Amino acid sequence: MNPARMKLPAIVATVVGAGLVLLSWSQTWFDLLIEASTTGGTGEPIAVAGSIASPALAALGLAGLALVAALAIAGPGIRFVLGVLEVLLGGCVLLAASLSLADPVASVSPAVTDATGVAGAAPTAELVASVTATVWPVLAIAGGALLVLAGLAVLVTGGRWPASSRRYSDSRMAADGTAAAATERPASDRAIDDWDGLSRGDDPTDDDDADDADARDGENPSDANR
Repeated sequence: MNPARMKLPAIVATVVGAGLVLLSWSQTWFDLLIEASTTGGTGEPIAVAGSIASPALAALGLAGLALVAALAIAGPGIRFVLGVLEVLLGGCVLLAASLSLADPVASVSPAVTDATGVAGAAPTAELVASVTATVWPVLAIAGGALLVLAGLAVLVTGGRWPASSRRYSDSRMAADGTAAAATERPASDRAIDDWDGLSRGDDPTDDDDADDADARDGENPSDANR
């Protein structure tokens, strides 16, 4: 594909990746079962959301959405910096989601504390009967991978993306509008100026009389005699 045409796919991939991260963060990651013999244990599974298992994903997903607006209007140099940031952002998502999926018992520890009142990594781990992962941690990892790929695409092709012409057209329209406002004043503004002049004792017809006098002075004397 032509590098100049990679702008839209890279931005769309960033939107999808950040959206997957935020959506996964809000869903159930693990079904936790606490020992029924312990205090607070009911024998029923407890749904542990991504906001508990991996709370950092919310900030990372929002940062990914912020990159979308920046990439749409940035110049070539800034795009390179944004591409680096996006790769790092996607890497952080991959790390956070993978660590949570690799050690689910530690990830559900806050939920165990809420259910039983027992705190600490080792004591809460002893109370966990089973932890079952859902598909949402995997989708969060997929979102992080999309962010990394989109960031790499920005680094490779961002320098040849077409420039945004909107800011130039907007500035030109603003300049034209300012010039027109300076040269063409509404009749109501001129009437207000005349009224202010009358209140100061100025006669707005003086200029017209002076122009008529100048015109008479410039006439040919011979024409005046005739």
